[in-house]
Amino acid sequence: MNEDSLDELLRWVVSVDRRLILMGSMKKHNIVKASDIAHETQRSTQNISRALKEFENKGLIECLTPEKTTWKKYILTNTGKQVLKKLEGNFL
Repeated sequence: MNEDSLDELLRWVVSVDRRLILMGSMKKHNIVKASDIAHETQRSTQNISRALKEFENKGLIECLTPEKTTWKKYILTNTGKQVLKKLEGNFL
């Protein structure tokens, strides 16, 4: 992924609080679940689930348990790791 694309994703993440919160959780934990992040950040599970869906659509995370309807687990993709690295120090 080129630098311009990464910068565009970085701006996209920073533009909405729930996305920044999700990246902060991804920094702390290798594998995340919506309910765990919601509990940890005092946000609704629905709010965090929406952020996870957005991240998945952008290719920043991957679902490890797509066959499940609840309690899904997610990890960062390589692109997600690159965006997280750019966020560190500046926004997280």
